[in-house]
Amino acid sequence: MKISYNWLKNYISTDKTPEEIGRILTDTGLEVESIEKLEAVKGGLEGVIIGQVVSCEQHPDADKLKLTVVDIGSEKLQIVCGASNVGKGQKVVVATVGCTLYPNPDEPFKIKAAKIRGVDSFGMICAEDELGLGNSHSGIMVLPNDVAIGTKAAKYFDLEDDYIFEIGLTPNRADAMGHIGVARDLMAYLNFHEQKKLKIEWPEVKELKTPSESHKIAIEIEEKTLCSAYCGISLSDIKIAPSPEWLQKKLRAIGLNPINNVVDATNFVMRELGTPIHAFDTAFLNGRISVKKAAKDQNFKTLDCIERKLSGEELMISNGKDNLCIAGVLGGVFSSVSEETTSIFLESAVFDAVSVRKTARAHSLNTDASFRFERGVDPELTLYALRRTAGIIKEIAGGEIAMNEFSWNSGAYKSKEISIDLSRINSLIGFEIPKKSHLKILKDLDFTILKDNENLIEISIPGYRIDVTREADVTEEILRIFGFNQIPIPEKWNLALSNEAQNKTDKIQGAISETLVSKGFNEVMNNSLTKSSYIEKFGGESFKAEHNVTMLNPLSQDLNVMRQTLLFGVLENMQRNQNRQNPNLKFFEFGKTYFKFPAEYKEKQELILCITGEKYSERWNSDKALVSYFTLKGLVSALFDRLGLTPHLQEKELQNDLFSQGQELDLFKKAICQIGFVKDEILSHFDIKNPVFCAVINWDLVLQNLQTVKTQFKELPKTFSVRRDFSLLLNKNIQFKELEKIAKLSNKNILKSVGLFDVYEGDKIEEVKKSYALSFTFQDDEKTLTDEEIDKVMSTIKDDFEKNLGAVLRS
Repeated sequence: MKISYNWLKNYISTDKTPEEIGRILTDTGLEVESIEKLEAVKGGLEGVIIGQVVSCEQHPDADKLKLTVVDIGSEKLQIVCGASNVGKGQKVVVATVGCTLYPNPDEPFKIKAAKIRGVDSFGMICAEDELGLGNSHSGIMVLPNDVAIGTKAAKYFDLEDDYIFEIGLTPNRADAMGHIGVARDLMAYLNFHEQKKLKIEWPEVKELKTPSESHKIAIEIEEKTLCSAYCGISLSDIKIAPSPEWLQKKLRAIGLNPINNVVDATNFVMRELGTPIHAFDTAFLNGRISVKKAAKDQNFKTLDCIERKLSGEELMISNGKDNLCIAGVLGGVFSSVSEETTSIFLESAVFDAVSVRKTARAHSLNTDASFRFERGVDPELTLYALRRTAGIIKEIAGGEIAMNEFSWNSGAYKSKEISIDLSRINSLIGFEIPKKSHLKILKDLDFTILKDNENLIEISIPGYRIDVTREADVTEEILRIFGFNQIPIPEKWNLALSNEAQNKTDKIQGAISETLVSKGFNEVMNNSLTKSSYIEKFGGESFKAEHNVTMLNPLSQDLNVMRQTLLFGVLENMQRNQNRQNPNLKFFEFGKTYFKFPAEYKEKQELILCITGEKYSERWNSDKALVSYFTLKGLVSALFDRLGLTPHLQEKELQNDLFSQGQELDLFKKAICQIGFVKDEILSHFDIKNPVFCAVINWDLVLQNLQTVKTQFKELPKTFSVRRDFSLLLNKNIQFKELEKIAKLSNKNILKSVGLFDVYEGDKIEEVKKSYALSFTFQDDEKTLTDEEIDKVMSTIKDDFEKNLGAVLRS
């Protein structure tokens, strides 16, 4: 939210610099993210001086040029001028050599000494468009004779630079959505810390009455639960025109484009008070305003010229027949103020925050009005804002009040009253703030003291502070004005040492993260909200749309459900990187997934690993091999080795509709990891060129079973290991894990490991067959094995392979 320094000072008398005010606002909870200097004229007319033409003669070698001498106080300059209206004795504006003008903000023009048709010229006598002060180029600016020679042009034209505060407004601070709300915090701070006696300088407004109601509008509130207050007034005989310069200047300062005097007045008051105002052309009202819900499937064309289909839940402003405005969100083209408008109806209301928010999100709208109504506007300012707007419009657009002001409220708003205990507040703060300071801060923030019984105080909360409902909220209000930085850090800290459980989940997650980073991975963190279309299109039987946790009020259709899988978020990351010429990627993410079932909601912590592209970064001595399924599987195996879970893992075929093929690892008959190839159709959707290999680890299950892992120590073996190899011819459908399992069952004492080091499929063997070359490692920790012992086990293994798998030993 943008706040103008000059505009802010209309409501509070202070000589604080923009930097000082920025620091104060940040300390009070209105974080100033940036301060931008806004020059009244770009360049500030630096080096531009008021001078007097002391001589003016015809240029010796040009009919349309004049040779002048101009006195600028410090010296006299010879200047060649082409303006037809230049003359001796005139007071003029001179741009001296070295200064820079901005006739076009994007095209600076630097003044240099020049020789024009053989005559030296040291400066330029300026027209208003050359200075950036107007559009006229009919001649040079001629100033009144009483202007002092040598006066700086910036001083003469009273150019006042402004400073714009960019405030990161938090959703709870609805009270600071206008300049006066920001000024209130500044006043409270200065009154407390500098013992000032400042007050907010509220603009004067008058009751709106007329003896002749020539444009009386009948107002009917049908939806009283969605509209708790409504005020209105009509004005006739107005003239639509550009706004005066002062109003355009203020709106431009905060990034708004001036439109016309009526619309600009409503925008000005909204940015001044935080209360939205809407103007209707009375020619389209049929003498009536009705606040009611829309009819389902009606079409309505909004000010952005988009035809919108209404759901029937929107609160609308209508004339009894036609819809005029989506209440609190956006007006319609039909009744908008135009150049032909001669009479208007002004609306100032309080619409239900939830209703406005749902309507705005449903139609993907985010307007200045909805921004304020969603957070809650001050119900006590509704009539004041109406009077303020009407007064400005009468001043700048003419016209007369054409009906007596209408003011209605449902009575739903009642001032909140709560009791607070100052001793408990001090205890919560951890510092003894005097009672006098408490009361002073509360009064400056518009809290009313109802009862004062030593430390027990009863207060009334101002209507615009919808976020203050309890003692803890009042504590925060006191502390932000008193100053969080004013609370001293204690010299001694008393801490209770806890006996942490052996399984320290954060430490374990950190260790795994460090391991992955050391392997070239980057950690990503994605939003838990995602598109429902991902599951609808690709989920299949593994992930069903009925299990989506759907947002009741989504920010957008791209963020309308909670994720059931981490995969799509990581693929979005890969797509973004690939589009920026970074195709070789290794990503991991720890995050939760969410599911809805008929009787309950569930969430699960997972770890996902995804790799794509080349295995190694480009170097002169490295090949360009691509990552593969086995690259990822080896890494996953290393992680489970690191966690001590490998001995308990069982492999089986993967059934997952997001993967074309892969493996599932089970731990005590529960799926702990799925590794596979991401389906081509999914990669095509994200426009990812290379294959992507993914592993999803059930991190909750990992943590549950880590407590069963015990670190064991044993002596190094005293003997050497022995390796034996043989080659088998077997059916293609037989997997290595079956061979490994049978071999280990043959002897659990001396057979330490089984490996697969070669696979052959080709024309030298049958089409349905394949050849595996296996290695077997034997070792006895206490004695050296003999050939007879090893041959006996190898013979048993061969027989078991033949019996159970039909495998034949190749010679």
